[in-house]
Parts: sequence; C-alpha cells; structure tokens
Amino acid sequence: MPKPRTKRGEIREERKRKRKAQTEGEDVEETKRPRHDHGSDQQGGLEDQQQQDGQGAGEKEFFGMLADEEQEYFRRADEMLELNQFPSTEDRDLFLESVYKEAQGKELKLASSQSCSRLMERLIQLSTTAQKKHLFEAFAGHFLSLVQHRFASHCCEALFLRSASVVTQELAGFVMDTKGASTEDHQPESSMEQLFLATLDELEGNLGYLLTDRFASHTLRALLVVLSGLPLNDVAMRTLVKSKKKEKISVAGAAPMGDATQGLRAVPPSFTSAVKKIIHDSTSDMDATGLRVLATHPIGNPTLQLLLELDLSLNKGEQKGDASHPALLQQLLPDAPQSLSDEQSEASQFINGMIYDPIGARLVETIITHAPGKIFKALNQNIFLPRIQGYVRNDVSSYAAIRVLNRLGKDQLIEAVDKIAPSIPQLVSKSRYNVLKALFERCAARGIQDQIKVLMKGLREGCGGEPADLIMTLCGWKDEEKKKKDVDHAAKNGYAIQSHGAQLLTTLLALPGPCKGVQESLLALSPETLLRLATTSMPTVTLLTTALATPSANPAFHKILVNTLIPHAAELATSQFGHNFLNALVEVPSKGKDRSVPFHMKEAVMAKLGENESHMRDSWMGRSVWRSWKGDMWKTRRTDWKLWMREVDVTSEQDAAARQINGKKHGAERGAKDKGVTKGQPRKEGRGVAQDANGTEE
Repeated sequence: MPKPRTKRGEIREERKRKRKAQTEGEDVEETKRPRHDHGSDQQGGLEDQQQQDGQGAGEKEFFGMLADEEQEYFRRADEMLELNQFPSTEDRDLFLESVYKEAQGKELKLASSQSCSRLMERLIQLSTTAQKKHLFEAFAGHFLSLVQHRFASHCCEALFLRSASVVTQELAGFVMDTKGASTEDHQPESSMEQLFLATLDELEGNLGYLLTDRFASHTLRALLVVLSGLPLNDVAMRTLVKSKKKEKISVAGAAPMGDATQGLRAVPPSFTSAVKKIIHDSTSDMDATGLRVLATHPIGNPTLQLLLELDLSLNKGEQKGDASHPALLQQLLPDAPQSLSDEQSEASQFINGMIYDPIGARLVETIITHAPGKIFKALNQNIFLPRIQGYVRNDVSSYAAIRVLNRLGKDQLIEAVDKIAPSIPQLVSKSRYNVLKALFERCAARGIQDQIKVLMKGLREGCGGEPADLIMTLCGWKDEEKKKKDVDHAAKNGYAIQSHGAQLLTTLLALPGPCKGVQESLLALSPETLLRLATTSMPTVTLLTTALATPSANPAFHKILVNTLIPHAAELATSQFGHNFLNALVEVPSKGKDRSVPFHMKEAVMAKLGENESHMRDSWMGRSVWRSWKGDMWKTRRTDWKLWMREVDVTSEQDAAARQINGKKHGAERGAKDKGVTKGQPRKEGRGVAQDANGTEE
C-alpha cells in the first residue's frame, strides 16, 4: 500500500505545481514577438545584430585531447626545437619530418592544446611549402572554430602570415615543393591561392560576428593583410594586427619572412576581389549607430581601422561609390566633404565625438592619414585647424593632432604654429613632448626657420632659465621629489615621458639653431647626470651618441663631453646602454675642425678598459666594447693599435666629407623646390612632406 501523504509531502507537491505553471507561462511569453525598444543600449543592439549575422558562429567544436604519452612526445620535441642542438641542418629536417609524421591526424588536437599549440607555431615557422599546404588541408572544414579558439587562433595567424610569400612565388610560376618527400607521397596539390579562398568560403557569413570576437579578430586582421598585399614587416601593420600581450613565439633556424614581405606584395586579382567582398559583407548592413559603437569597441576598432585603410587604398578614384554600396568612409562621414562645414551634421558630430575617445581616436588617426585630399581639406579647415591649440593639449586628441600636422602645407603649418606657440610652456608642463617633436620636424621639413625660433623660445620658457634645465626637464629629472609622491603616474608614464623627451632632444640636435642650445645644456650637466644619461635607457644614450656624431661650432664640445665620462669608462663598458656610447666614441676622429676627440683621450679610455679587462669579459656588453676598441691588439701589438686608430680617423674624415657634400646637395635641391623647380620640372607635391597647403593630392 502507498504511504499516506504527510504535510511535508503536500508542501513539496504544491511547490512542484507552482514551478511547472511558472515554466509554462514563460514558454508562452517567449513564443510572442518581442517588443523592440529603440532606446535600449547601443552596445547590446550591436551584439544582437552580430549574433544574428553569425548564427552558429558561437558553436565551437571539441577536437579531443592528446594521450599522455603523445603529450610527452610533443613536449620533448618542442624542447629539442627550442634548444636547436642538432649536428646539422639535415638532421633537423629529418627530425621535423618525424614530428610531422607523428602529428599526422592530430593537427587539430595540437593546435587547440594549451601545452602543444606553441609547438605547432614553431613547426609552421620551420615548414616547407608542402607542409604548410598539408596544414591548410588538415584545418579545412574547421577554420571557423579554430579562429575562435584561444590557442588555435594563433596557429591560424602564423599559418596565414608564413604562407603569404608562397602566394607571391606561385604568381611567378607554379613550383611543386618536393623537398623531403618520397615519390609515393607525390600527389596533385592545390595552389596556395585556392587554399586561402577555400578558407574564406568557410568564414563567409560570419564576418560580422568575428569582427569583435576576442580571439578571431586578430586572425581576421592577419588574413586581411595577407589578401591585400600590404607589407607584413611594417611596424604600424604589426601593431595593428597583433596585440601588445601577444607572446612572441620563435625558433632557431626558422626562415625569415623574406624580402617579399618588406614592401607591397603581388597578389592575384581574386584576393583583391575577396578583400572588397569582406569589407562590403562586414559593414554594409551596419547603420550609423552600429559603426559608431564598433568604432569605440576595444576589439572591433583595430579591425575597422584596417578595413577603412584597405577600402581607401583599393577604391582610389571611386570614393563616392554608388547609392546601394557606399564606400566605408562615406558611411562613417555621410555626404563628406560638403557636410563637414555644418557643425550639426552627422559627419562633424562623429569626428568631434571620436577625437576625445581613447579608442575611437585611433580611427580618427586612420581617417586623417589615409583620407583623400578633398575630405582632409574640409576636415582641416572646419574642425582641426581652428581648434588645433586645444587638441595638442589633450592626452588623447594630441595623437590625432600630430597626424594633422604631418599633412599640413607650409602656409597652414605656419598658422598652426602661431596658434600653438603661446601654449608651449603648458605643453612642456603636460609632457606633450611628442607634439613638440612633430612641430620641430615638420617646420624643418618645410624650411620654416622663423617658426623654429618661436618654438625654441617657448620650449626654453617651459623648461627653465638655466642651460641645464632643458635636459633635466625633458628627461623628467627636474623636481623629482615632487613627482615621486604621485607613484601611480610615475610608474605608468615615467619611461614613456622620458623616452619622448630624449627623442625630442635628439631631433633638436639635427636642427642648426636648436642644436647649439642642446649642446650647451649637455656641457652644463654634472658628471653624475651625464653618467645617468648614458646608463638610463636607449633613448637617453642615443642623445649622447647623436651628440658625438653632430658637428659643433664649439671646438671644445666633444672633448669636454668625453673628458667628463673618461673616469667612468669601466662602468659604461658593462652597462646595458652605456656601452653604446663607448662604441660610438671609436668612430670620432682625433683631428677635425668641428668634431674631434684627441688621440690621448682615446688612449686614456683604452687604459681604463685595460685595467678592467677581466670584469668586462664577464658580460656581453663588455666583450662588445673590447672588440670595438680592439683590446687584444692594444695588449699585444700597441704600435699596430695606434696605426689602426689612425685609419679609423681617416675613415671618419671621409664619412664626414661625404655627409657634408650630401648636405649641400640636399640643400640645393630644397632651395630649388622652394622656388618651384627641381631639375627643370614643375613642382609636384603629394602627401606628407611634399603636399600643398590645402592637403589635396595630385
């Protein structure tokens, strides 16, 4: 017989009935069409749109796990590749072949393994063309899941970048790579172009979602760079593709990226069409609100920058587009350049809103750098130039202002300097040294000497009245005790501020007028401060090495500078940065009118180094200095060492004469350009240094 219900059991049954009724009620509500709240959060709207565009993109495959013995084998293989203790290159190639055979059928597990994905990246760097194609075929059908995987996405990125040069080689003529393969393995293989296009087919339809995916976005950017033919080794492109936190995986013996990746690469027409299709599929369905949210998205913004740069470069001369497929720049700045004259227009509001946003300002920099001349002219006349003095003072907008200064013509640059000049002391107090560096460089490039004097006067006012204050302030060593109280500020920005200040001083050394002020400031420093300058960082010691290489109107400048540091020669020789100063000192001639260090001073430096030979040999910096000064020759063949030092003097004098001739030739060409004629041809100007006052292009 069933047990009689207790009071506790009745309460439990009642709760079950209530939960069941509640669940049924929620199911009925979900079947109804949800109401759209147009005032909802923009970020959520963009994510919903991306999830609808990339249906199924969030479903990630599980490729299984390696067995314990397999993990141990691949871990030891990774260690052997990292140590690179193979007797010969052939032995390493045989070892790689055996690893590839062991990995056959396990490529997906390796790529998605936390411990073995680094081995896969190293294998890709050492792979032949046939092995890279094999990896493409092994990953085929799973690229959508791999690019979204935390570890496999880096393997895909390495595979795309390392295969870029193969595409260019195959354009010259299809060559089958048979290295290390037996005749039984020879099979018809696909071209690298076909493999890349097949990968794109897998990703098609999910690009809107991948734009903001944490792991897929950097892989998508790498793929876009490969397809577009842009240089892979360009510094700006590397920082745009990869995150700062990206672990640098390298292996000894890996082939360099190649000369084909240094500049623009030749790519097949199908790649260009594919890039245009990616740009259209990724952004055509986005409205103004979606693009604005993407511009401020920390992951989506770098991809949007790259898409905009590619769109402008691939569609030059077709910027207007048609009504159904407007160019990406026209989507960001509707009706530009006409709409930019209206402050209430959507285009003006977009620029004004983005330029102060820490993330969106990077997209504004891309627009300034790559926009056509007509659009930049309207942006400059209506937005940037009237407010340039305010933009350079702000921590975020100052970077966009630097881009503007790089594109200004001579007349507009004079106007900009006149507006900025009264606030230069404030720029010094705010440590906007990168802005000042850009101003000096652009004025020198345009040959505006009067503005350089104005800038230098304001810089002196901001740094202080004493000669030494110029270097002490720009290197961040003035009033250090006050700055130590702000520990967070010093920890975050101290090195960057010091680097920018030292780079500004190095720039001033290249200009005839300000050079004298920097040299006077160096001579006014105490020996302890000079030693600190030589041993603090690479930018600070570069200031000293540049000063050694720069002629001076003061004949005693180089002698006083070297004589102050001679007692610290042994310390400099073993310093990570200071040894560069001693290596540069060897090349300074012993006799000369505007640049020389007497022979007896060099002998004194060598004597100091000889006293500390054993200590110097314990570090790579000391050994570098010992080789540069030919210490072994000085010990055993002193006469030969003196003859060698005389030969160095002759070589240095010849280099100085060549620099002087090139300087005169460059000055004559610049003078001819200022008159409007160069070698009998009419003056032509383009972007950057050679560009007219309105910013328009030929």
